[in-house]
Amino acid sequence: MGERVRGRLRIRRPASAAVLLTAAAMALTGCAGFLVPAGEGEARPTPSVSAQRPGAHADTPPPTPGAAPSSIIDVPAPEPEPEPTPTGDCPASGAMVDMGQVQAAMMHRAVVLTLTNCGAEPYRVDGYPSVQALGEDGERLPVKVNPAGSYFGQDEGPRSFVLKPGGTARSTLAWVSTQEGGELVMADALELAAAPDAGARVFPLEGHDVRYMDELNMTAWRPDPPR
Repeated sequence: MGERVRGRLRIRRPASAAVLLTAAAMALTGCAGFLVPAGEGEARPTPSVSAQRPGAHADTPPPTPGAAPSSIIDVPAPEPEPEPTPTGDCPASGAMVDMGQVQAAMMHRAVVLTLTNCGAEPYRVDGYPSVQALGEDGERLPVKVNPAGSYFGQDEGPRSFVLKPGGTARSTLAWVSTQEGGELVMADALELAAAPDAGARVFPLEGHDVRYMDELNMTAWRPDPPR
C-alpha cells in the first residue's frame, strides 16, 4: 500500500474526504497510533529483573540507568594489636643482666655485660656483677673472677647509683691468663647476675674459644648516659 520512510508512512494515493475526516477526528481524540504500523509506537512491557539477570530476585528493582558507580569502598577497621605478653625473664629483684657478643683484639677476649632495670621501681646499683663459671652439668668451676681492668679498659672502682625503670648500666668481663696459670679450665656456661642476691641467668659458651679460661677480670657497673 505504501512505503515507510524513517518511521512514517508515505501515501501515494490522494486521500479521500472520509479519510481526512477520520484523521481529524482521531487527532482530536488524542489517538496517536494513526498511520503507524502494527506494533510500533505501543508501550512495551518492561522486562522483569529475573529476565534481565539470571538468579536475581524478582523484587529487586533494576539499577537506575546512568547512575555513576559509588566511589566509597567499605574498608574493614584494623583489629587492635594484642597486648604484649610478659616474657617472665625479669627476676623478682627487677635487675636483669645480658651478655653481649665476644670481642677479640690482640689475642684478648671480652664481653660487655648490660644490667637493665626491668622492674617498676628504681633499682640501686653498687659494686660489681656476680660471675660464676659452670661445667657441663651446671657445677661451679674453680675459675677466679677479679674486680679489675683489662686490655679493654680500666676499672674505676665501685660507685653507688640508682637506675630508673628501663635504665641500664654496663661492665666489661675479660678473659686473662696469668704467669702462674696451669692448664686452662673448660667451662660450658657463665652464670651472671647484677649482684649475688639479684637473681642469676645462665649463658652457654658453646662454639667459641672463650670456653677455655684461666681467670676473669670485671669492671664495676657504670650507668649508661641518659637517652
